[in-house]
Amino acid sequence: MILFHELNNLYRIESPMARQLPPLNGLRAFEAAARHLSFTKAADELFVTQAAISHQVKGLEDSIGHALFNRVNRGLKLTPEGQILYPAVSDGLDLMASALRYLHETDNAGTLTISTMDSFAAGWLVPKLAGFRQQYREIDVRLAMGDRLVDFAHDEVDLAIRYGPGHYPGCETCHLMDEVIFPVISPDLLASGPPINTPDDILKYTLLHDIMPEDWNKWFSQAGVSNPGIAGSLSIEHSYLVIQAAVAGQGIALGRSVLVADQIASGHLVRLLDISLPASYAYYMVGPPTIWNRPKIKIFRDWIMEQIAESK
Repeated sequence: MILFHELNNLYRIESPMARQLPPLNGLRAFEAAARHLSFTKAADELFVTQAAISHQVKGLEDSIGHALFNRVNRGLKLTPEGQILYPAVSDGLDLMASALRYLHETDNAGTLTISTMDSFAAGWLVPKLAGFRQQYREIDVRLAMGDRLVDFAHDEVDLAIRYGPGHYPGCETCHLMDEVIFPVISPDLLASGPPINTPDDILKYTLLHDIMPEDWNKWFSQAGVSNPGIAGSLSIEHSYLVIQAAVAGQGIALGRSVLVADQIASGHLVRLLDISLPASYAYYMVGPPTIWNRPKIKIFRDWIMEQIAESK
């Protein structure tokens, strides 16, 4: 009998365009019947009738121009042509099954790479990830920090969480959270400093802000204070570090509701006055359409929406 690898070397197909293959159902029916040497057992395995197996094998025999089975003593025996074809078909189906199983496992497990901003990761996402890891141990989360836009076609990133206007051409987008902005202060600094009863009283303290100092001017305008003068402020590049400076008692921060929620809940910060400034941007999850509905992507998307619902 000619071995499969010898046949493969003799008749190697150099171009996929040159492949001439019969229908897959016929090959599956033939492989099961050849493995069991029984149409009945093949039918049971493939959940079809014996007549269907017989019909599919007959169609395969007609398409290749060779008989594949001899009927002997109420059983089956492979013809010489069937003996040549069987290992090739069996190996091919095994290879396809392995590839599909790998793709399924990759979709449900493995590494999930998420690009996000440093402040959002430190102030909101990372403290909650322990719960995700405990619930979905088969998924390894990798955070890629940065504010720049992601090129999903070239960067090794599955999802991005962005703070912006929500318009990301060519991507699937899911709105996560809106945000409001309001002053926060350390309770120790509040207890030891001048009393704060009006928006003007805030100007007696050092004002902390991130790379958008104009937000303080907008907040004071919302509060009815014109020309507040914030020359004595302290600017820190990342919003989360602004919050840490406020916790340390270095001044009053204009806190972003998403990033200060845990600090307020824990008592490390207190909110001042009841005046909020709606943020110009919101938080969005963004991803390429080709993988948007893959299992591990959907698992993370559903999980993060649950966390947002619980934090309201």
